[in-house]
Amino acid sequence: MRIPKIILDTDPGGDDTFALIWLLSLVNQGLAELVAVTTADGNVDARRTFTSASQILSLAGFESIEVGRGVWVEGDNPESATHIHGVDGLGNLSHTLPPAPHSWADARSSDQVIIDCLNANPGEITIVAIAPLTNLAAAETKQPGVLQKAREIVIMAGAFRCPGNVTAQAEFNVWFNPAAAATVFASRDDLVLVPLDVTRQLILTREMTRSVTQANPARAIAQFLNHLSEFMIGTALGYRETGGVPGFLVHDAATVGYLFYPETLMLRRATVRVETKGEWTRGQTVMDCRHGAKTDANAWVALGVDQIGFFSSFMEDLKGFLQQFPVMT
Repeated sequence: MRIPKIILDTDPGGDDTFALIWLLSLVNQGLAELVAVTTADGNVDARRTFTSASQILSLAGFESIEVGRGVWVEGDNPESATHIHGVDGLGNLSHTLPPAPHSWADARSSDQVIIDCLNANPGEITIVAIAPLTNLAAAETKQPGVLQKAREIVIMAGAFRCPGNVTAQAEFNVWFNPAAAATVFASRDDLVLVPLDVTRQLILTREMTRSVTQANPARAIAQFLNHLSEFMIGTALGYRETGGVPGFLVHDAATVGYLFYPETLMLRRATVRVETKGEWTRGQTVMDCRHGAKTDANAWVALGVDQIGFFSSFMEDLKGFLQQFPVMT
Protein backbone atom coordinates (compact mmCIF):
# COMPACT_ATOMS: atom_id res chain seq x y z
CA MET A 1 0.00 0.00 0.00
CA ARG A 2 1.34 3.41 -0.99
CA ILE A 3 1.46 5.93 1.87
CA PRO A 4 0.98 9.39 0.31
CA LYS A 5 3.35 12.15 1.33
CA ILE A 6 1.37 15.38 1.68
CA ILE A 7 1.99 19.10 2.00
CA LEU A 8 -1.11 20.88 3.26
CA ASP A 9 -1.31 24.51 2.16
CA THR A 10 -3.86 26.21 4.39
CA ASP A 11 -5.18 29.41 5.98
CA PRO A 12 -7.07 28.20 9.09
CA GLY A 13 -10.25 28.82 9.00
CA GLY A 14 -12.95 26.70 10.62
CA ASP A 15 -13.32 24.30 7.71
CA ASP A 16 -9.52 24.24 7.25
CA THR A 17 -9.25 23.14 10.87
CA PHE A 18 -11.61 20.22 10.41
CA ALA A 19 -9.74 19.27 7.22
CA LEU A 20 -6.39 19.36 9.01
CA ILE A 21 -7.61 17.28 11.94
CA TRP A 22 -9.18 14.75 9.57
CA LEU A 23 -5.87 14.49 7.73
CA LEU A 24 -4.03 14.05 11.04
CA SER A 25 -6.42 11.24 11.94
CA LEU A 26 -5.34 9.46 8.75
CA VAL A 27 -1.68 10.10 9.56
CA ASN A 28 -2.35 8.60 12.98
CA GLN A 29 -3.72 5.47 11.27
CA GLY A 30 -0.55 5.14 9.20
CA LEU A 31 -2.41 5.98 5.99
CA ALA A 32 -0.60 9.23 5.21
CA GLU A 33 2.56 11.19 5.95
CA LEU A 34 2.14 14.93 6.50
CA VAL A 35 5.48 16.34 5.38
CA ALA A 36 4.70 19.99 6.16
CA VAL A 37 1.93 22.50 6.68
CA THR A 38 2.43 25.66 4.65
CA THR A 39 0.31 28.58 5.76
CA ALA A 40 -1.05 31.42 3.66
CA ASP A 41 -2.58 34.86 3.92
CA GLY A 42 -6.32 34.38 3.43
CA ASN A 43 -9.12 33.82 5.91
CA VAL A 44 -7.00 35.84 8.35
CA ASP A 45 -3.56 37.39 8.00
CA ALA A 46 -0.46 35.27 7.42
CA ARG A 47 0.96 35.61 10.95
CA ARG A 48 -2.32 34.47 12.42
CA THR A 49 -2.73 31.48 10.09
CA PHE A 50 0.84 30.42 10.95
CA THR A 51 0.11 30.58 14.68
CA SER A 52 -3.24 28.84 14.30
CA ALA A 53 -1.77 25.95 12.32
CA SER A 54 0.96 25.58 14.95
CA GLN A 55 -1.58 25.57 17.78
CA ILE A 56 -3.78 22.97 16.07
CA LEU A 57 -0.80 20.69 15.47
CA SER A 58 0.14 21.04 19.13
CA LEU A 59 -3.41 20.31 20.28
CA ALA A 60 -3.44 17.16 18.16
CA GLY A 61 0.02 15.98 19.27
CA PHE A 62 1.90 16.67 16.03
CA GLU A 63 4.24 19.49 17.07
CA SER A 64 7.13 18.03 15.09
CA ILE A 65 5.55 18.77 11.70
CA GLU A 66 7.11 21.81 10.04
CA VAL A 67 4.97 24.92 9.53
CA GLY A 68 5.86 27.39 6.79
CA ARG A 69 5.06 31.10 7.05
CA GLY A 70 2.92 32.63 4.35
CA VAL A 71 4.18 34.64 1.41
CA TRP A 72 3.04 38.25 1.43
CA VAL A 73 0.42 39.16 -1.18
CA GLU A 74 1.74 42.11 -3.15
CA GLY A 75 -0.48 44.93 -4.40
CA ASP A 76 -4.23 44.77 -3.97
CA ASN A 77 -4.89 43.04 -0.67
CA PRO A 78 -8.57 42.09 -0.39
CA GLU A 79 -10.56 41.67 2.77
CA SER A 80 -10.07 38.62 4.93
CA ALA A 81 -12.89 36.36 6.14
CA THR A 82 -12.83 37.23 9.84
CA HIS A 83 -16.57 37.83 9.67
CA ILE A 84 -16.97 34.12 8.91
CA HIS A 85 -14.17 32.52 10.92
CA GLY A 86 -13.53 34.96 13.78
CA VAL A 87 -10.69 37.40 14.26
CA ASP A 88 -8.24 34.54 14.83
CA GLY A 89 -9.73 32.25 12.18
CA LEU A 90 -10.60 29.74 14.90
CA GLY A 91 -13.94 31.05 16.10
CA ASN A 92 -12.16 33.34 18.60
CA LEU A 93 -11.04 30.22 20.46
CA SER A 94 -7.26 30.43 20.00
CA HIS A 95 -6.80 31.48 23.63
CA THR A 96 -8.12 28.05 24.70
CA LEU A 97 -5.45 26.17 22.71
CA PRO A 98 -1.85 25.32 23.63
CA PRO A 99 0.75 27.99 22.82
CA ALA A 100 2.19 27.78 19.33
CA PRO A 101 5.39 25.68 19.43
CA HIS A 102 6.63 27.04 16.08
CA SER A 103 8.37 30.40 15.76
CA TRP A 104 7.48 32.78 12.94
CA ALA A 105 11.00 34.25 13.05
CA ASP A 106 12.62 30.84 12.64
CA ALA A 107 10.21 29.38 10.10
CA ARG A 108 10.99 28.98 6.43
CA SER A 109 8.75 30.74 3.96
CA SER A 110 5.97 28.52 2.63
CA ASP A 111 7.11 28.78 -0.98
CA GLN A 112 10.62 27.65 -0.03
CA VAL A 113 9.23 24.70 1.93
CA ILE A 114 7.29 23.66 -1.17
CA ILE A 115 10.31 24.05 -3.44
CA ASP A 116 12.68 22.17 -1.15
CA CYS A 117 10.26 19.32 -0.51
CA LEU A 118 9.45 18.85 -4.20
CA ASN A 119 13.10 18.99 -5.22
CA ALA A 120 14.04 16.45 -2.58
CA ASN A 121 11.13 14.11 -3.40
CA PRO A 122 10.26 14.51 -7.10
CA GLY A 123 7.09 12.70 -8.09
CA GLU A 124 6.31 11.68 -4.51
CA ILE A 125 4.52 14.58 -2.80
CA THR A 126 0.85 15.49 -3.12
CA ILE A 127 0.03 19.14 -2.46
CA VAL A 128 -3.38 19.72 -0.93
CA ALA A 129 -4.17 23.42 -1.34
CA ILE A 130 -7.11 24.73 0.69
CA ALA A 131 -6.07 28.40 0.80
CA PRO A 132 -5.50 31.18 -1.72
CA LEU A 133 -2.81 29.91 -4.09
CA THR A 134 -0.20 32.55 -3.25
CA ASN A 135 2.38 30.12 -1.91
CA LEU A 136 2.14 27.71 -4.83
CA ALA A 137 2.35 30.53 -7.36
CA ALA A 138 5.35 32.02 -5.56
CA ALA A 139 7.12 28.66 -5.67
CA GLU A 140 6.37 28.28 -9.38
CA THR A 141 7.57 31.83 -10.08
CA LYS A 142 10.77 31.35 -8.09
CA GLN A 143 11.55 28.02 -9.76
CA PRO A 144 9.56 27.62 -13.00
CA GLY A 145 8.35 24.07 -13.44
CA VAL A 146 8.71 23.08 -9.80
CA LEU A 147 5.01 22.27 -9.43
CA GLN A 148 5.47 19.65 -12.12
CA LYS A 149 7.49 17.72 -9.54
CA ALA A 150 4.44 17.14 -7.35
CA ARG A 151 2.76 13.77 -7.69
CA GLU A 152 -0.60 15.52 -7.66
CA ILE A 153 -2.08 18.90 -6.74
CA VAL A 154 -5.56 18.92 -5.22
CA ILE A 155 -7.17 22.32 -4.79
CA MET A 156 -10.33 23.51 -3.06
CA ALA A 157 -11.16 26.30 -5.49
CA GLY A 158 -13.70 27.71 -7.87
CA ALA A 159 -17.41 27.86 -8.61
CA PHE A 160 -18.72 26.70 -11.98
CA ARG A 161 -22.44 25.93 -11.94
CA CYS A 162 -23.31 27.70 -8.71
CA PRO A 163 -22.90 31.19 -7.20
CA GLY A 164 -19.66 32.28 -5.60
CA ASN A 165 -19.31 32.66 -1.84
CA VAL A 166 -17.55 36.03 -1.77
CA THR A 167 -19.00 37.68 -4.88
CA ALA A 168 -21.78 36.65 -7.23
CA GLN A 169 -19.25 34.76 -9.37
CA ALA A 170 -16.16 33.99 -7.30
CA GLU A 171 -15.08 31.50 -4.67
CA PHE A 172 -12.89 32.97 -1.90
CA ASN A 173 -9.60 31.14 -2.52
CA VAL A 174 -9.48 32.19 -6.17
CA TRP A 175 -10.93 35.68 -5.61
CA PHE A 176 -8.35 36.49 -2.91
CA ASN A 177 -5.46 36.17 -5.37
CA PRO A 178 -6.69 35.42 -8.90
CA ALA A 179 -3.26 36.06 -10.45
CA ALA A 180 -1.80 33.31 -8.27
CA ALA A 181 -4.62 30.97 -9.26
CA ALA A 182 -3.98 31.69 -12.93
CA THR A 183 -0.28 30.85 -12.46
CA VAL A 184 -1.07 27.54 -10.77
CA PHE A 185 -3.78 26.62 -13.29
CA ALA A 186 -1.21 27.07 -16.05
CA SER A 187 1.46 25.01 -14.27
CA ARG A 188 0.32 21.51 -15.29
CA ASP A 189 -2.50 19.66 -17.05
CA ASP A 190 -3.76 17.33 -14.32
CA LEU A 191 -4.88 19.54 -11.45
CA VAL A 192 -7.79 18.31 -9.36
CA LEU A 193 -10.25 21.06 -8.45
CA VAL A 194 -12.88 20.61 -5.75
CA PRO A 195 -15.20 23.61 -6.19
CA LEU A 196 -18.23 25.04 -4.42
CA ASP A 197 -20.39 22.93 -6.75
CA VAL A 198 -19.72 19.96 -4.44
CA THR A 199 -18.64 21.60 -1.19
CA ARG A 200 -21.98 23.44 -0.87
CA GLN A 201 -23.52 20.01 -0.41
CA LEU A 202 -21.29 19.11 2.56
CA ILE A 203 -23.11 20.45 5.61
CA LEU A 204 -21.63 19.28 8.90
CA THR A 205 -24.56 19.48 11.30
CA ARG A 206 -24.51 20.02 15.04
CA GLU A 207 -25.65 16.43 15.53
CA MET A 208 -22.77 15.12 13.42
CA THR A 209 -20.20 17.04 15.44
CA ARG A 210 -21.71 15.83 18.70
CA SER A 211 -21.69 12.28 17.40
CA VAL A 212 -17.96 12.62 16.78
CA THR A 213 -17.20 14.06 20.22
CA GLN A 214 -19.79 12.36 22.43
CA ALA A 215 -17.67 9.35 23.40
CA ASN A 216 -15.86 11.61 25.87
CA PRO A 217 -16.70 15.29 25.39
CA ALA A 218 -14.31 16.26 28.21
CA ARG A 219 -11.31 15.75 25.93
CA ALA A 220 -9.68 19.10 25.13
CA ILE A 221 -9.76 18.52 21.38
CA ALA A 222 -13.43 17.47 21.55
CA GLN A 223 -14.36 20.61 23.44
CA PHE A 224 -12.52 22.73 20.90
CA LEU A 225 -14.27 21.08 17.96
CA ASN A 226 -17.68 21.48 19.63
CA HIS A 227 -17.12 25.17 20.30
CA LEU A 228 -15.65 25.80 16.85
CA SER A 229 -18.59 24.02 15.25
CA GLU A 230 -21.06 26.17 17.18
CA PHE A 231 -19.30 29.34 16.09
CA MET A 232 -19.25 28.26 12.46
CA ILE A 233 -22.91 27.23 12.58
CA GLY A 234 -23.77 30.71 13.82
CA THR A 235 -22.06 32.46 10.94
CA ALA A 236 -23.31 29.92 8.37
CA LEU A 237 -26.91 30.53 9.44
CA GLY A 238 -26.35 34.28 9.57
CA TYR A 239 -25.08 34.29 5.98
CA ARG A 240 -27.77 31.81 4.82
CA GLU A 241 -25.26 29.25 3.58
CA THR A 242 -27.05 26.05 4.63
CA GLY A 243 -30.71 26.58 3.78
CA GLY A 244 -31.58 26.95 7.45
CA VAL A 245 -29.96 23.64 8.43
CA PRO A 246 -28.04 24.10 11.72
CA GLY A 247 -24.63 23.21 10.38
CA PHE A 248 -21.76 24.65 8.36
CA LEU A 249 -19.99 23.84 5.12
CA VAL A 250 -16.74 21.88 5.45
CA HIS A 251 -15.48 23.04 2.04
CA ASP A 252 -11.81 22.22 2.56
CA ALA A 253 -12.38 18.73 3.94
CA ALA A 254 -13.59 17.67 0.48
CA THR A 255 -9.96 17.56 -0.68
CA VAL A 256 -9.16 14.95 1.96
CA GLY A 257 -12.25 13.02 0.87
CA TYR A 258 -10.98 13.00 -2.71
CA LEU A 259 -7.56 11.66 -1.75
CA PHE A 260 -8.63 8.90 0.63
CA TYR A 261 -12.23 8.13 -0.33
CA PRO A 262 -12.29 8.87 -4.08
CA GLU A 263 -15.47 6.86 -4.56
CA THR A 264 -17.37 9.75 -2.95
CA LEU A 265 -16.66 12.21 -5.79
CA MET A 266 -17.44 12.37 -9.51
CA LEU A 267 -15.01 14.35 -11.64
CA ARG A 268 -15.06 15.79 -15.16
CA ARG A 269 -12.12 16.55 -17.42
CA ALA A 270 -12.06 20.25 -18.29
CA THR A 271 -10.24 23.32 -19.48
CA VAL A 272 -10.38 25.81 -16.61
CA ARG A 273 -9.43 29.47 -16.68
CA VAL A 274 -9.68 32.26 -14.10
CA GLU A 275 -10.78 35.86 -14.60
CA THR A 276 -8.09 38.12 -13.14
CA LYS A 277 -9.27 41.61 -14.09
CA GLY A 278 -13.08 41.76 -14.24
CA GLU A 279 -14.78 44.60 -12.38
CA TRP A 280 -17.64 42.29 -11.37
CA THR A 281 -16.07 38.91 -12.06
CA ARG A 282 -12.64 38.99 -10.39
CA GLY A 283 -11.77 35.42 -9.43
CA GLN A 284 -14.48 33.78 -11.52
CA THR A 285 -13.51 30.29 -12.69
CA VAL A 286 -14.63 29.37 -16.18
CA MET A 287 -14.99 25.87 -17.61
CA ASP A 288 -15.31 25.63 -21.38
CA CYS A 289 -18.35 23.41 -22.06
CA ARG A 290 -18.52 23.96 -25.81
CA HIS A 291 -18.41 20.88 -28.00
CA GLY A 292 -14.99 21.32 -29.51
CA ALA A 293 -11.68 19.52 -29.21
CA LYS A 294 -9.92 20.57 -26.02
CA THR A 295 -6.26 19.84 -26.37
CA ASP A 296 -5.52 22.32 -23.58
CA ALA A 297 -7.53 20.64 -20.81
CA ASN A 298 -5.72 21.27 -17.55
CA ALA A 299 -7.88 19.88 -14.75
CA TRP A 300 -10.26 17.35 -13.35
CA VAL A 301 -13.20 19.16 -11.72
CA ALA A 302 -15.39 17.56 -9.06
CA LEU A 303 -19.05 18.13 -9.89
CA GLY A 304 -20.80 15.39 -7.90
CA VAL A 305 -20.50 14.09 -4.35
CA ASP A 306 -21.93 11.26 -2.27
CA GLN A 307 -22.66 13.14 0.95
CA ILE A 308 -23.58 10.05 2.96
CA GLY A 309 -20.44 8.17 2.00
CA PHE A 310 -18.30 11.24 2.57
CA PHE A 311 -19.57 11.96 6.06
CA SER A 312 -19.56 8.31 7.09
CA SER A 313 -15.81 8.19 6.50
CA PHE A 314 -15.18 11.67 7.90
CA MET A 315 -17.00 10.99 11.15
CA GLU A 316 -15.59 7.54 11.80
CA ASP A 317 -12.01 8.70 11.23
CA LEU A 318 -12.48 11.63 13.63
CA LYS A 319 -14.18 9.47 16.26
CA GLY A 320 -11.30 7.04 16.27
CA PHE A 321 -8.76 9.84 16.49
CA LEU A 322 -10.45 11.62 19.39
CA GLN A 323 -10.62 8.41 21.42
CA GLN A 324 -6.87 8.44 22.02
CA PHE A 325 -6.72 11.81 23.79
CA PRO A 326 -6.59 12.15 27.59
CA VAL A 327 -9.43 13.77 29.49
CA MET A 328 -8.93 17.40 30.56
CA THR A 329 -8.04 17.94 34.22
